[in-house]
Amino acid sequence: MTNLTRRKFLKKSILASIGILLLDSLWFEKYVIDWNYFDISKSEHDKIKIIQISDLHFDQLRYFHMSIAKKINSIKPDLLFITGDSVDKTEKIKSLNEFLELIDISIKKYAITGNWEYWGNVNLTELNSVYSKNNCELLINENRTISIKNREISIIGIDDFVGGNADFAKAVENLKETKTNIVLSHCPEHRDVITKEKGNLNIDLVLSGHTHGGQITFLGIVPFKPQGSGKYLKGWYKETEPKMYISKGIGTSILPIRFGARAEMVEMEI
Repeated sequence: MTNLTRRKFLKKSILASIGILLLDSLWFEKYVIDWNYFDISKSEHDKIKIIQISDLHFDQLRYFHMSIAKKINSIKPDLLFITGDSVDKTEKIKSLNEFLELIDISIKKYAITGNWEYWGNVNLTELNSVYSKNNCELLINENRTISIKNREISIIGIDDFVGGNADFAKAVENLKETKTNIVLSHCPEHRDVITKEKGNLNIDLVLSGHTHGGQITFLGIVPFKPQGSGKYLKGWYKETEPKMYISKGIGTSILPIRFGARAEMVEMEI
């Protein structure tokens, strides 16, 4: 191979590699959703199926949103949890509504706030109205107890830890004693506060988002994690109670790319 030919080969190889990286970061990791399933149930009977969707950062209704809604409907979960940062501007609520309308209205949904609902000065009254019309309750330091499959489950929704006013004590006021308690808390760092404040309350699961799994990572190196991430990044944290799962979420923030942090939907049986 001559030097000229070698240079052409290297140039083409470099350009091809750049093209693959751009395709991966701008398209594949953003729009080809990684569906992860976990069974954390304590019994083979009366399992409750939940789906978590986080960090939508909704801009406009796209094909991959439609495919997410279609799959949610096919799974038919008992509960759908939306764990914050759904929109970062009030004007995006209309597009979020278009997405929610694609999801079976009979599926009971619960949502919480994220930092961007506050940083973007989102009209929470309008957001709550859209959630309500789609069979979704927005919980801001509140709890609900529901009966599903002969089981009582308590859902505790915490306000955002960074942009809002996270108050675990207020969120568990008048909490009915049940065998299953699920906490929705956008910023994973708030788990450290929950651990200190929960007392004798048994929490089966904390669901968080916020980090986007780093959004852009290189060989396991994460250059940036948003405030409110603490020592956490993604996936399971079970070394101490309560156990927590952090979804990498769907959307992007600041930069419209993902690298080494593929968009994620989470399905669990509990």
